Amino acid sequence: MKYEQINKVKEMLEQDIKSIFDIKELNDLKVKYLGKKGLISELNQLIRDIPNEDRKDFGQAVNEVRSFFNDFYDTKKQQFEEETLNKKLESEAIDISLPAAKVTQGAPSILEKLIEEVEEVCMAMGYDVVDGPEIEEDKYNFEMLNIPKGHPARDAQDTFYVEGEELLLRSQTSPVQVRTMLEGKGVTPIRMICPGKTYRRDDDDATHSHQFMQIEGLLVDKNISLSDLKGTIDIIVKKLFGEDIETRFRPSYYQFTEPSVEVDISCFNCKGKGCSICKKTGWITVAGAGVVHPNVLRMSGYDPKEWSGFAFGFGAERLAMLKYDINDLRVFYNTDLRESKIFDREESL
Repeated sequence: MKYEQINKVKEMLEQDIKSIFDIKELNDLKVKYLGKKGLISELNQLIRDIPNEDRKDFGQAVNEVRSFFNDFYDTKKQQFEEETLNKKLESEAIDISLPAAKVTQGAPSILEKLIEEVEEVCMAMGYDVVDGPEIEEDKYNFEMLNIPKGHPARDAQDTFYVEGEELLLRSQTSPVQVRTMLEGKGVTPIRMICPGKTYRRDDDDATHSHQFMQIEGLLVDKNISLSDLKGTIDIIVKKLFGEDIETRFRPSYYQFTEPSVEVDISCFNCKGKGCSICKKTGWITVAGAGVVHPNVLRMSGYDPKEWSGFAFGFGAERLAMLKYDINDLRVFYNTDLRESKIFDREESL
């Protein structure tokens, strides 16, 4: 009678396993047969009513049913888990044949690009790239550049003073030239450029800003003339705007050079015919320059009877706006990635 119950449970189990199709049904089946009140668990309770000589055989028969269920359960559970994993992998699969999403990237500053171009051509001519403090002394920013206190040129530069009238934000990078000449102690030839930030009280509009970048150059040596300056400027502008660019000088006035000139280049857009960029003149002003004033040489320790030199100064924003056809210098400081295309060297040239 007891063995009949074992056979009955086994037959039920064989029928039930045919209707198991997911992990939930499998776990429910385990509770039905191996739970506290499960059908197989209840068979163990019958062993106490079995005669001693038959208990071993009865226990083996119950264990066979239990082993049958456990083998089925383990196999089926592994199958369901693999199916679940495969479905998940299929749903998360990446189609590598699809085109990648385009990510907009930034670009290096156009001013840095242009300054590097000028630095490269100047270094090829033997110039050093020199840096200096942006918070400067009045002595270096004005007085040693032949601009004494009370000189009207000081008002024209609208200086930002930091402390009294002796400490200021440099209004030009020329103080770096003075410091370099002082280091030369009046006996060393100098070839240097000093690109950097300068500060003046100016309108913050499409073409002016209170902060701007200058690229100034200085050469001090024996027997230097205005023709040396013209040849140097000509090499730089040809590098920036093309080999067909012509250079001309117009008389001007600066406190630290004598004679002083305005540097014009032939219009790269209309080739001298006249357009909106050159204001119908065929020429574009790009720099101020001149032969270093004897007073500046003397105050820096160089005897003007023995030494001579020239200096020039470009506005980096001015050059970049011309070279890359930019109408608003505030674009240089924006972070809008939609404008980054104009900062790409290959697209812009």
